[in-house]
Amino acid sequence: MRPVFLRTACVAACLAAATLAAPAAAADPTPALPSAAPASAVASTVDAVPAIRPVDDAWRAALPLDAQAATRAYLDRLSPEAKARSDAYFEGGYWLLLWNMLLGVAIAALLLWTRPSTAVRDWARRVAPWRWLADAMYGGAYVAASSVLAFPLTVYQGFVREHAYGLATQGFGAWLGEQLIGLAVAVVMTAVGVAVLYAVLRRAGERWWMWATGVAVGLMALGVLVAPVWIDPLFNTYRPVEDGPVKRAVLAMAHANGVPTDQVMEVDASRQTTRVSANVSGIGGTASIRLNDNLLRRSSEAEIRAVMAHEIGHYAMGHVPQTLLQFGVLLFAGFGASAWVMHRLLRRYGERWRLPGGAAAVADVGSLPLLVGALGVFMFLATPVTNTIVRTMESHADLWALNLAREPHGEAEVLLKLAEYRKTEPGPWEEFIFFDHPSAATRIGMAMRWREQQLP
Repeated sequence: MRPVFLRTACVAACLAAATLAAPAAAADPTPALPSAAPASAVASTVDAVPAIRPVDDAWRAALPLDAQAATRAYLDRLSPEAKARSDAYFEGGYWLLLWNMLLGVAIAALLLWTRPSTAVRDWARRVAPWRWLADAMYGGAYVAASSVLAFPLTVYQGFVREHAYGLATQGFGAWLGEQLIGLAVAVVMTAVGVAVLYAVLRRAGERWWMWATGVAVGLMALGVLVAPVWIDPLFNTYRPVEDGPVKRAVLAMAHANGVPTDQVMEVDASRQTTRVSANVSGIGGTASIRLNDNLLRRSSEAEIRAVMAHEIGHYAMGHVPQTLLQFGVLLFAGFGASAWVMHRLLRRYGERWRLPGGAAAVADVGSLPLLVGALGVFMFLATPVTNTIVRTMESHADLWALNLAREPHGEAEVLLKLAEYRKTEPGPWEEFIFFDHPSAATRIGMAMRWREQQLP
């Protein structure tokens, strides 16, 4: 149930910082690299294991009022095999964070120490009539080259592993086609972002990292506006949800909480994944309520109400501007740290990397790989911070949903579905470092505590 604006903001921020030039695998947040059962063993059980033991309303009515006991009863409905499978899947993502960061640094180092990168820079400057256009050409070429170098990991992470765990529905040809569309979008967006960024850097002097933060935040806001209208439809078809109880219930909650739209859209996500999801995306006139078809087909009305109340909560509580502000502060620190690292490395290796001396090296687009590498390492180290920012907003949206939809059982039921690919009961430090949403145990516990306090 992660809101689209968070994903878009992160992508736009990375674009502004030129991190869209990092490996394509890093752009896919799907965890990979199993740490428990091998993929082949997991795949053989995907369809055989009943992941969630079904219950009826009588079971829910008979649940103990005590929140801890009720939470335990819900969690115990997950089969041991399904729990082991989701734990293995999610824990693999911990390692994937490291592999993606190391691969990004390796690609940056390769392009700094070899000549093709600066050869493209020099060629672009010869053929382009304007410096900004030359920078844009280099930015587009760089993200394309980085994506090609990272392609093996991208295939494993985004296709092989997703199918091994029964979470993907696309054949390789369809998946590859979407990857190519995504690459084309990334090339165009990175070209624009790099042109803007380096035009600012050439005028900013030694405090370039402060101005770079402003560029990043501006592009984050632009991404929030543009992505729902122009980018998302490249990958999925959106059509209005048919009139009925679900649509009326969603619109009633939306209108009561200031969401300025009369449309509820269904997304054909089942052509790509088995996951359930929904979001309220955009700002103002671009606001849109979206439910994926898996959610509509696999969930009851109570579950859908709980999910949509959560997403409406993100919108109503102003999580879009909060995200822009908080990630802006984080990027301010990230660019500052990158400036410190770049200054020292350029002073020592700048000539060998065929970059100009002094402050001019930072403003030379040929130093883009160094900026990507430095900022990538910072964001890797800041993982607990970024996860805490998002996890806190998710927790607030959960509480908003409980008060709006008043469906603690609906919320608990859909959280069991999300447990198909999220670890349910991590340790406290594990949840703090690696979880960008509260765990299922935490979230169901909140719902059952709400229920305990509401019932007589």
